[in-house]
Amino acid sequence: MRIDLHNHTTRCNHAEGSIDEYIQKAIELGIDIYGFSEHAPMDFDQYYRLDFNDIERYEADILDAKARYAKDIKIILGYEVDWLPNHIDKRVLKREVDYLIGSVHFINKWGFDNPEFIGEYANKDINEIWIAYFDAITQMAKSALFDIVGHLDLLKIFKFLPTKDIRLMAKDALRAIKESNMTIELNTAGLRKPIGEIYPSKALLQEAYNLEIPITFSSDAHKVEHIGYGYQEAIALAKEVGYTKAMTFEARDKQLVHF
Repeated sequence: MRIDLHNHTTRCNHAEGSIDEYIQKAIELGIDIYGFSEHAPMDFDQYYRLDFNDIERYEADILDAKARYAKDIKIILGYEVDWLPNHIDKRVLKREVDYLIGSVHFINKWGFDNPEFIGEYANKDINEIWIAYFDAITQMAKSALFDIVGHLDLLKIFKFLPTKDIRLMAKDALRAIKESNMTIELNTAGLRKPIGEIYPSKALLQEAYNLEIPITFSSDAHKVEHIGYGYQEAIALAKEVGYTKAMTFEARDKQLVHF
């Protein structure tokens, strides 16, 4: 079973290609379950996400495609929601979707993965940044609002890595993820970034496996050519660590399937 649950549409204002083009590419690649998880509306960093006025149309577009392609592929509907306290739109959390991805893209409103703000790294202590990042992941997991943790170690995107053992820095976050019954994704977008590595690293994935935290797979596609990118590498990494099953979702219910 081939799964790809983290993908975007042009409604986020920084993706290219139509919904049909994405789905047709997924079918071509033999993907069995394909999920759209648009950047959810929020009253911060509004340009890089779905406008709340478009939320009904986004959902209608995906459900229409789900029906049209039902014989060829299973399409599921979700959102990627930014964990940013006091800015999360509770209306998103109440939508009737298959799953919600919780992601940390901001540390104190600093968009650390945006190339526009890369200069800010020079003004910060790298270990303190990583501690703050994993603290945000911990709080997100403890909220019990989401099903999947998006790109667990996204902060490595520009190769600004901690000098301390990342497994120890992520310990509390991983335990919170386990206690909240969340899934982590193997997100291949990192292979397209300066770090050149899947999110999360093998070291963190091994820790997740030791805690029996389930996984799923994601391209994090913002272009048609991103779909399925690095999928075999992700499968190989998962199997090397010990995983044989991946999580999929329907109406917020979970199901483990062999990959």
